[in-house]
Amino acid sequence: MKPASPTTHVPALPAVGPATLLRALFKRPQRPLPATMPELVTEYRLDSLPPDDIARYRQAFGFAGVHVPLTWWYLPAQRAHLATMLDPRFPFRIAGLVHMENVLEAQGEALPRQALVLRTVPRMLPASSSGALRCVVETTGTADGAPVFSCASTYLVRRGQAGGPKRPETQPVPSGPVLGHWTLDAAAGRRYARLSGDWNPIHLSGWSARLMGMRRPIIHGMHTLATSCALLENAGGRRAVRIACRFRAPVPLGSRVALHTLPGTGEFMVEADGKPAVSGDCGLA
Repeated sequence: MKPASPTTHVPALPAVGPATLLRALFKRPQRPLPATMPELVTEYRLDSLPPDDIARYRQAFGFAGVHVPLTWWYLPAQRAHLATMLDPRFPFRIAGLVHMENVLEAQGEALPRQALVLRTVPRMLPASSSGALRCVVETTGTADGAPVFSCASTYLVRRGQAGGPKRPETQPVPSGPVLGHWTLDAAAGRRYARLSGDWNPIHLSGWSARLMGMRRPIIHGMHTLATSCALLENAGGRRAVRIACRFRAPVPLGSRVALHTLPGTGEFMVEADGKPAVSGDCGLA
């Protein structure tokens, strides 16, 4: 009898369905909020890569070739993030968290039928001088113990005091030639939700965004990053192996969006209707 693989003892990565989204919307924070993050480590199993889903993702964003786009790895990582945040030990409310920054890095390859283990660890960053709290949720994916990718998402948990000191700029906003541009129609959020499983109401329509306190629906930040990544790959003729970004401002549906790059560097900036929305750095290999 063939021995069981060690990954079979790891629970399957939960799907993101209506019940999960409702749990996320209505999860209550701990009161009072703890000063430190409780120890929390989760592991989930992805039995194999979904080639048809990856192909649809490539086609949707215009990635060339047959590789797994770097930004696609955010989709299973996001499922692991959500499952970890739904753990009772995660002390914060999920609805209202603001995705501020993201770093994705490719570290290896996974075979088509190879199982992956996604290990997720959240940690708190020191409070800012204005009292703002941020949490980093980091997921690493391994196949048979070998690293495949990592994804670190930084969320704003609590805003600082109004009028307090502003967070210093850690990354200059690059300005350079336009590499590409696109316009977001009213259905762009729903199309990405079907690709990603992220049905957050703020991205879907005007009425659902207003229910969540938003004046206008906005596109998913990772939609903007994936579009930028595909343009950068196609222009450079190489695959992205690391991409880091800061989400500076929401991008409303209906916006005219442009990707600027600094020649000779990996730095980029996305403008929405002429205003900085996302800045970052992309490494190609």
